[in-house]
Amino acid sequence: MATAAGKWIGTAMLVIDMQNDFILPSSPIHVAGGLAIVPAVIRAVSVARDRGISVIWVVREHDPYGRDVELFRRHAYVNGKGPITRGSKGAELVEGLSAEEGEYKLVKTRFSAFFGTHLNSLLQSSGIKSLVVVGVQTPNCIRQTVFDAVASDYLPVTVIVDATAAATTKIHSANIHDMQNIGVSTPTLEEWCSEPDA
Repeated sequence: MATAAGKWIGTAMLVIDMQNDFILPSSPIHVAGGLAIVPAVIRAVSVARDRGISVIWVVREHDPYGRDVELFRRHAYVNGKGPITRGSKGAELVEGLSAEEGEYKLVKTRFSAFFGTHLNSLLQSSGIKSLVVVGVQTPNCIRQTVFDAVASDYLPVTVIVDATAAATTKIHSANIHDMQNIGVSTPTLEEWCSEPDA
């Protein structure tokens, strides 16, 4: 991994829920806009690596019996089978995305990557002060993670607007607007990639 320089020192990228069950249309829980952003997420991760930005893969992995799932989802886990279960094909990163050696995988069981995890201590111990967020989906895991990041005083918090997605563009846009209102930066991928390193 490249060494971060200039403005990217102390920055991490959170790649959220880019897993088969959330992205592929064959899955009953897929996010309708997810597949379309895969190329953008691939490019964002590549640029992050080139800049020396720490890449953290935030994923959901659940107990096959749904014992660690939110109550409203437990009906989807029957006889040891359900979506995004540990070790399943559905829990794997979508084709085109993979963690490189030294990159961190953080498992969560709720919307926010901060809730019930050690993400905050991981970031603090690594000297991370700013975050760039990509992935799915905007009104749930993206939004809740971003609101928790802002509440925890990470600055800046950036959401790459066309490397994140929701079920519809209307839902996506409304949630991007809400995040802008709490000081979150929302560049396009092209705008973010063209930002100077110093």
